[in-house]
Amino acid sequence: MRWGMAVERVQTGVRMERRLLKVLKGLAEYKDISLGDLLEGIVLHAFESKAPFSDDTLSVIARLKDVYGLHLTAADSHRLEGDGDEAG
Repeated sequence: MRWGMAVERVQTGVRMERRLLKVLKGLAEYKDISLGDLLEGIVLHAFESKAPFSDDTLSVIARLKDVYGLHLTAADSHRLEGDGDEAG
């Protein structure tokens, strides 16, 4: 029996930095949850100004970031540009 709240999920196509996506997919695999479930959890925590990850999970994230060469930080979030991005 599954416990949970009924929600309506929709398919979405979002663009994301390649290495960041690899880290997220790796973390979802480590947690044995879907990428969508992981993202929902992160966003719901952020909306309440709560940290989404334990210290143990942050250690896993640090290892995944090393594996995939992700060196971006929150400070970089509004300065990222890529193929097809509009200037301005």
